[in-house]
Amino acid sequence: MQTLDNPQVGTNTQPAFDTKINRRKTRPVKVGNIFIGGVYPVVVQSMINEDTLDVEGSVAAIRRLHEIGCEIVRVTVPSIAHAKALAEIKQKLAQTYKVVPLVADVHHNGMKIALEVAKHVDKVRINPGLYVFEKPKADRTEYTQAEFKEIGEKIRETLEPLVISLREQGKAMRIGVNHGSLAERMLFTYGDTPEGMVESALEFIKICESLDYRNLVISLKASRVPVMLAAYRLMVKRMDELNMDYPLHLGVTEAGDGEYGRIKSTAGIGTLLAEGIGDTIRVSLTEAPEKEIPVCYSILQALGLRKTMVEYVACPSCGRTLFNLEEVLHKVREATKHLTGLDIAVMGCIVNGPGEMADADYGYVGKQPGYISLYRGRDEIKKVPESEGVKELINLIKSDGRWVDP
Repeated sequence: MQTLDNPQVGTNTQPAFDTKINRRKTRPVKVGNIFIGGVYPVVVQSMINEDTLDVEGSVAAIRRLHEIGCEIVRVTVPSIAHAKALAEIKQKLAQTYKVVPLVADVHHNGMKIALEVAKHVDKVRINPGLYVFEKPKADRTEYTQAEFKEIGEKIRETLEPLVISLREQGKAMRIGVNHGSLAERMLFTYGDTPEGMVESALEFIKICESLDYRNLVISLKASRVPVMLAAYRLMVKRMDELNMDYPLHLGVTEAGDGEYGRIKSTAGIGTLLAEGIGDTIRVSLTEAPEKEIPVCYSILQALGLRKTMVEYVACPSCGRTLFNLEEVLHKVREATKHLTGLDIAVMGCIVNGPGEMADADYGYVGKQPGYISLYRGRDEIKKVPESEGVKELINLIKSDGRWVDP
């Protein structure tokens, strides 16, 4: 019998590996016309920068994000006035564009604000560390059980009306824990740890469950990737122990900008998604929100979780390469980047080309100087002059009925 430790030499038998990511089973939670969790695809989110009191600016910003693939949009709501402005924002979106699933971000002492904004949005995000303000004491050395219980009762008292409102409206809540804003008693009890983040979330979840409300999405964000990974993994472990199946919202908060911000976000979000953890994602960049969406879709596409653009396979180039690979890849990409659902390979020589691009729909391979071989899957279709390569690739895609005009 063949095993990985003792393969049978001289046979074509290969061990059977499942390359598909098996996502953790979660309950579907409805947010407007979108579902998070269950069998639904991982959902892409972002957040506008505009002041919510600027109705026209907010409507335009939400529309820009939605048009490029952002499926749920979050807005900040620091006051009652901002909460009421969301009614007008939602109405204008419906009149001038379309209905977009909206989430309101509520923080400090947010009960009144949350109750108002719950009338106008599809989901309310609350931060357990800030929802009920705990005034720090400079000389505190511990939290007594009585103090802990007293604050817990205060949390329940302020959270209950919001939970009932959302439950009756069939709307959702995100319990969004941030590593940087844990409540003081959680810090004293558990330290500045992933455990403190998880226990903070569980306290709020249990209040919601006691009120027969389970339209919950959970997040445990941190600006350091190892902390973020540990928190989500521990959350999954604790939820499994407690028979909870809430979907998870993934993100590395305050990831920064540029290349490193993208790498940092991908390291955190991609690692968990590869483990089957996560139902919706937001890449948090210190850039225009529109810059976040391509990163989200690139992460999902690389992991095979969404197919929203062309997947390009290209060799790194070497001394065998028969054309300027970087230049040709750019030309092929520019000609085909508007397509969706295709895999296109651009390979510099015949040595590795057909084998490495075996899973591609179409291949563009340098086979001899001055000529390009075009492939459909594993089959060579035609050989054309290099100067005609991109045009003939397009014609091949057209002949298969898989081309759409830009």
